[in-house]
Amino acid sequence: MSTIRARLTLLVFLAGFVAACAGPESSRSTREVVLPAGTTPGATPYSPGIRVGNLVYVSGQVSGDAGPDIRLQTEAVLKKVRAIVEAAGSSMASVDKCTVFLTRQADFAIMNEAWRSVFPTNSPARSTVIVAALPRPEFLIELECMAHT
Repeated sequence: MSTIRARLTLLVFLAGFVAACAGPESSRSTREVVLPAGTTPGATPYSPGIRVGNLVYVSGQVSGDAGPDIRLQTEAVLKKVRAIVEAAGSSMASVDKCTVFLTRQADFAIMNEAWRSVFPTNSPARSTVIVAALPRPEFLIELECMAHT
């Protein structure tokens, strides 16, 4: 039930955020797929990122290449997020909101340590949700976020 509540809260936040950012030119904003360097278009059933006007939406990022280490997975996921945000013409300093999905409560403190290496001050708003599972059993963390340019 808490996962559903967290996702609904996020949707309500996003709707308000988009409405607050909408200006007179927003109805003319174009929607662009954001692909970091080395990404093949259509390699996944979703876009790594979407840019609409000055907003950047980053899809949930995971890393199975880092082994079963939450610190390494967190660092790898944050590196992927950075690549997408920068491909959209932004930076990690412009990340406004993140949602972190963890499969183990015990990983929270270690994830926070890795988080602070990327966001030492003025970190974005964040929700962390403990989930029963992610798409593959080796995934310990998934991270999605929103940024501005």
